[in-house]
This record gives sequence, structure tokens and C-alpha cells, in this order.
Amino acid sequence: MWYYCYVLESTIDKTTYIGSTDNLKNRLKEHNSGKTKSIKHKIPMRLIYCEAYRTNTLAIKRERSLKKNSAAKKELFSRIFDE
Repeated sequence: MWYYCYVLESTIDKTTYIGSTDNLKNRLKEHNSGKTKSIKHKIPMRLIYCEAYRTNTLAIKRERSLKKNSAAKKELFSRIFDE
């Protein structure tokens, strides 16, 4: 089984959301059906990036790193958005 750290982008205002899951397809459906309170006003969201990990612990560690470490987030976003 694989675990994922992912980045979504709102098609409405281009804001991003970082999360982790073991099922990207289902998680994206959940986000776009409004089940995530923090972003339900920004749907629809689209998947713009993901990383695969062998353990849930590693995926969550990466998610937390991106959320708490502005340098790590900036580095990743510079690759995603080609800045």
C-alpha cells in the first residue's frame, strides 16, 4: 500500500491545500463534495502535485513539514509553479 502527501489548488481563487491520504481518488472526491470544512468554500479543487511514501508516518511527516516549514513549502511550490 502507498500513502500520499498531496497539494490541491482551488480552481476559484488558486489557493492551495496540503494533505495526506492512502487513497487520492477518494480524498479528492471528499474535498470536492464539501466534506473538508476549511476548504469547502473554495471547491472545486484539483490535484496539482503528489508524493508517494511506503508508510503513513512518512506521508504525514512530509505534510506537516510543508505546512510548518515555509522554506520547504517555498521550494516545493517553486518546482510546481515553475517560479
